[in-house]
Amino acid sequence: MSNANLAELGWGGFFLSDMSVDEVEKLVPVRVTDIHKSAVGVIGEAGSERLNMTLDLVEQGVTVGDWLLKDPDTGQPVRVLARQSLLKRRNARTNVDDQLIAANVDTLFVVSSCNKDFNVARLERYFALAHQGGAEPVLILTKADLAADPESYVAEARRSLPGVQVEALDAMAPDTPAKLATYCGTGQTVVLLGTSGVGKTTLTNALTGLDQLTADIRSADARGRHTTTARSMHRMLAGGWLIDTPGMRALRLSEARAGLEVVFSDIEAVARECRFNDCAHESEPGCAVQVAITAGEIEPGRLKRWQKLMAEDALSAETPVESRERHRKLGRAYAGGKARGSIKRKGR
Repeated sequence: MSNANLAELGWGGFFLSDMSVDEVEKLVPVRVTDIHKSAVGVIGEAGSERLNMTLDLVEQGVTVGDWLLKDPDTGQPVRVLARQSLLKRRNARTNVDDQLIAANVDTLFVVSSCNKDFNVARLERYFALAHQGGAEPVLILTKADLAADPESYVAEARRSLPGVQVEALDAMAPDTPAKLATYCGTGQTVVLLGTSGVGKTTLTNALTGLDQLTADIRSADARGRHTTTARSMHRMLAGGWLIDTPGMRALRLSEARAGLEVVFSDIEAVARECRFNDCAHESEPGCAVQVAITAGEIEPGRLKRWQKLMAEDALSAETPVESRERHRKLGRAYAGGKARGSIKRKGR
């Protein structure tokens, strides 16, 4: 990857304001393009290079898109600069720690396809992640050329996701870079997220001019196979930078309350009119949400998805002490239920 000036890489006053006068005079800003077990790939005005993955970087947490300060005398990274935006998810295996996805992103391309992969509940998760992390989400519907009625998917997206920006396209078509150029200009950073097989690698190739390997489409479900194995940042033809990511089997939100408020702004607005502040929106008297459902203004399925994501987010925000206390209460309730059942059986 060739060198680039800092402005082309997305540098601006936000990052400069996080540097002391001494750091400005002595250290060099570089941007992370990829991460390895013992090193990080970076690019700066001097070109591309690899820096050691120091203990300090591990403790601070570093991800693709981050800005680092490098000591030119030692060639070592010193620290991670403050982030203008940060996309992260809860670790699906441990449900304890967070996994950093990408930093300093302007636009999140949520990639789905005009086939069975299209899933409103999953898209709501991606949009909440984007809004929480400070990136502007755009829905990219690929494989429009293979769908009998691609506009039906566009219409469903706009109906189910109020205010959504959506682009339906054939990622292999020559006009694809032009269709998305407004998001991909010089200094802009875009990240691609979506499940495996929706065409992210094909879209990456179209936007960057690269020739990354793509897998054949399965005839059974019109999906390709997983090809991207690690996050990496590439220069786009329009002058900006694109971060490609592996397909995600699961996306657990992490402390995404503000993001959910944006995605479900229609429900949030109605819920404020409920009689009780702690209304569960089930059968409580004076529930404005249930009134809106009866009037056809809110779909019952959308309410259930909102409630599910809100509950999931509350769990992700628990401290270890709160989590242990909740499990103790559940254990006592379960034991009490078994005991009552045993008494009833003995009394028969």
